[in-house]
Amino acid sequence: MTDQAGAAGFTEPSAQRLTTRETAERLGVKPETVYAYVSRGQLTSNRAPGGRGSTFDAAEVDALARRTGRREPTAAAGALSFPTGITLIGSDQYFFRGVDATELARRHTYEEVAEWLWTGELRPGMRFTAPAETLAAARRAVGALPAHCGATDRLRVAVVAAAAADPLRFDLSREAVLGGARSLIPTLAAALPTVAGEASEAAARPGLARQLWPKLTGRPADEASLAVLDTALGLLIDHDLAASTLAARVAASARAHPYAVVSAGLGVLEGPLHGAASGLAHRMLTEVLERGGAAPVVADHLRSGRRVPGLGHRLYAGEDPRARTLFALLAEVPRAAPALAAARDVVATTTRHTPLHANVDLALAVLSVSSGMAVEAGETVFAISRTAGWIAHALEEYGERPLRMRPSGQYTGPRPPQPLPSGHAPGSQ
Repeated sequence: MTDQAGAAGFTEPSAQRLTTRETAERLGVKPETVYAYVSRGQLTSNRAPGGRGSTFDAAEVDALARRTGRREPTAAAGALSFPTGITLIGSDQYFFRGVDATELARRHTYEEVAEWLWTGELRPGMRFTAPAETLAAARRAVGALPAHCGATDRLRVAVVAAAAADPLRFDLSREAVLGGARSLIPTLAAALPTVAGEASEAAARPGLARQLWPKLTGRPADEASLAVLDTALGLLIDHDLAASTLAARVAASARAHPYAVVSAGLGVLEGPLHGAASGLAHRMLTEVLERGGAAPVVADHLRSGRRVPGLGHRLYAGEDPRARTLFALLAEVPRAAPALAAARDVVATTTRHTPLHANVDLALAVLSVSSGMAVEAGETVFAISRTAGWIAHALEEYGERPLRMRPSGQYTGPRPPQPLPSGHAPGSQ
């Protein structure tokens, strides 16, 4: 579930500091030009904490931007970069609309976090419900799939069925999109087969985490475990321009309806480098528990040239803040103790040679292993949670110029003009 996005530094708004990259984007220049401004006395730089790069005063940067005339942000070679007001990833922390995302997810339900991401308003007690007709269509479609299909297959089919059941899906007005999102997300959870039978599902009280729990495991839900699942859903809603989110924004840029936007995100999520990472960590933790320690398992991974799953993140030098938050909650769940100890053993064993820290995939694996969930449970949690993030980015993109993401290919084929190819039709002599 490793996300891909640009890292950025952040401090309190009263003394906001920008990284060199952020400063360059605000000014519409290259990073080298930022340091040219410093040498000319037009900007003041301070050393970043830990000595990694420089930081700049946001007010001073904005003043320079006003003097020079702010332009569109420049992207790194081969990368897309554009303004977004949804998520900011900082130094070992991240923020939803300026609010610490880990605190938001710990203190509020998934539905409340989603509403904050969509509207910038907190709506306590918010609950999403699936319309009966839409849910019936999604369940019929999912039920027709072969038994061997995975959860992501089922979610993709459920999205298509929900779209077909919504004749107003092409209405891209803000209220229509939000209304559809509030019904689509619980439809996705409810359309999945129940592990423990329908009786377990019927006993679940309102709230997406409670709806989703019996789809992931046959074990009864306790409040502490539900709190972990609900927090995980809130933490995973968005992570800036991860690969699946970029695909969702491209679809929205082409004015695809919200269901198609979610389908685009799910298509990318199914890739092994994005959505399947927590499953690899699940298998690893299971093996650690079976073998009684992390050392032989880590050694097997290294010997075969495989990376140890659940460790390291390109955006965080230290521990993934999402993992840190979930580990703290998992420590309050007695049955999670063995899997949590196994995860800590993996980190300690690996860091003897490489300074890697736990990421959210390892924390999701602790939840899934300790709760008797299937290997793909983390991927399911990620996909349903991130649906709200894709909708947030779609809303933002619908307000932009359509089809603005149109990069140019760098042609590397034969130089024209080439002779017309000759060949024989099939069966000719």
